[in-house]
Amino acid sequence: MINQSVRNKTFGPLQDLIDDHEVEEIWINSPSQVFVARHGQSELTNLILTREIVQDLIERLLIWGGRRLDVSTPFVDARLPDGSRLHVAIPEVTASEWAINIRKHLGKASNLDELVNLGSISEEAAEFIKQAIELGFNFLISGGTQAGKTTFLNALLNQVSPLERVITIEEVFELKPNLPDWIALQTRTANLEGEGEISLRRLIKESLRMRPSRIVVGEVREAEALDLLVALNAGLPGMATLHSNSVRGAINKLQLLPLLAGENIAQKFITPTIASSIDLVIQCSIDNCGKRRVVEISAVTGRCEDSIIELESVFKWNGSNQIKGLGTIDTLKLKRDRIN
Repeated sequence: MINQSVRNKTFGPLQDLIDDHEVEEIWINSPSQVFVARHGQSELTNLILTREIVQDLIERLLIWGGRRLDVSTPFVDARLPDGSRLHVAIPEVTASEWAINIRKHLGKASNLDELVNLGSISEEAAEFIKQAIELGFNFLISGGTQAGKTTFLNALLNQVSPLERVITIEEVFELKPNLPDWIALQTRTANLEGEGEISLRRLIKESLRMRPSRIVVGEVREAEALDLLVALNAGLPGMATLHSNSVRGAINKLQLLPLLAGENIAQKFITPTIASSIDLVIQCSIDNCGKRRVVEISAVTGRCEDSIIELESVFKWNGSNQIKGLGTIDTLKLKRDRIN
């Protein structure tokens, strides 16, 4: 635990906002423009800072996180002492002021039962997912920014058997599963000489040498999608999140990202690999009132034609409740039997 004096010294004038459990995110557009998000809604605070205070604050936070920020590295992503995530961009990438975001890790739900109590998912859908986790199915969690993807992924991880060895792979440590055999890996940026970078692709490859029962990638954005698919296609259970506005959009994006790995990667390899490797796509969303929920769960049947991967709806939010679709656990069992 971090004592209060250390906290005050670390977060300075932002301490009250950090301590406010209703504040989900803090961002600074300029010293006189400090915004927060509460329940998914943004608001301008009455906090007025100076450039010196802002820069001193960020320098102290970066020292704790072990990251650097300079002209050669104008962006930084770092984890803060309380588990929050810090992102900073500086001029000349920004027009004139430092742009700062602090996304707090509130952890309102640590498992599926708590998500049910919050109304984020129906009890029937949660039970379906529990069965799928127990059977070792592979999950892709999709959604927009602040839709609750990381929270949902963490809840899934806490349903994993304590007998499993889980390796989590992230750009910044955010996942905190309550598991006895868990290793967390984090990327690293290059040093001033341009050396020492550790990418998500490298971490996925290294994780396979660590005897995992299941691997988890915090967010798939680029060519690491190929390494994840190769690992899953080899029979290793896994989970990952991805930015997308729909289940179909998530699958389409996953078909494109591996192509970034090189010109020798062909779509005719990627499409059937996704069809056989991904079992469930879960779409998370946040509405205009800031309510986060699972709006769709679809099963990847394993069948594909040309570049189209077949999906079967399992649950879908209709505006008032989650309606049961055609897909079932048996759909995925039949897929596994057919592939094996």
